[in-house]
Amino acid sequence: MDEKLEGELLRFVQAIKESEISKKYYEQRERLRGFPEQYEKVNEFRRRNFEIQNTSQKDELFEKMDAFEREYEEFREDPLVDSFLRAELAFCRMMQEITLYITEQVDFE
Repeated sequence: MDEKLEGELLRFVQAIKESEISKKYYEQRERLRGFPEQYEKVNEFRRRNFEIQNTSQKDELFEKMDAFEREYEEFREDPLVDSFLRAELAFCRMMQEITLYITEQVDFE
């Protein structure tokens, strides 16, 4: 990679890491890691969520997600879990917005 471009990308990545959304995500992730059992359960939740969304047929997705949400409803009420998942969602949305913005700005179709 071009050295100048790499330097600019590193500054861009650093700006992302220093955003309030990123800081909150990293903070919540570290808090959660302090509770290994909960951390593993959250990772299981995330894996199952990903699998359902990426392997289910459109006609069965709603039903499977509804059942999944019911199964994990009590788990998600844990303040530690809820705080982490909210921070993670905000971080993911920010990354999606960044990707969309870059794609639009470089006129990539």
